[in-house]
Amino acid sequence: MIAALFQYLAALLMVAGAVFSLLAAIGVLRLPDLYTRMHAASKAGVVGAGLVLLALALASGDGPVVLRAILGILFLLLTTPVAAHLLARAAYRAGHRPASFTIVNDLQRETGKTP
Repeated sequence: MIAALFQYLAALLMVAGAVFSLLAAIGVLRLPDLYTRMHAASKAGVVGAGLVLLALALASGDGPVVLRAILGILFLLLTTPVAAHLLARAAYRAGHRPASFTIVNDLQRETGKTP
């Protein structure tokens, strides 16, 4: 009974993770500039991958697999925002301009110049 419940919950989490991953892919394709695309990939992509790993942990029921899945989720949560921030900062310094509708540009205020 409980095992079947875990299987259904794992399937639901897998579908939710796939939906978030699809939204991240659509965001990368449809959003107007590098910075908003990176935002979509880093936020929705991490949620999608985290939900898929959580589904894996629930479906397996094996202790070492659950531990690896949880460590994978923690690794994603710790590294993806830092990597996205560093890539966006490097892109800004390399001269990639934000979209024309960008209102606040903190890096321009910080450096005093546009890329």
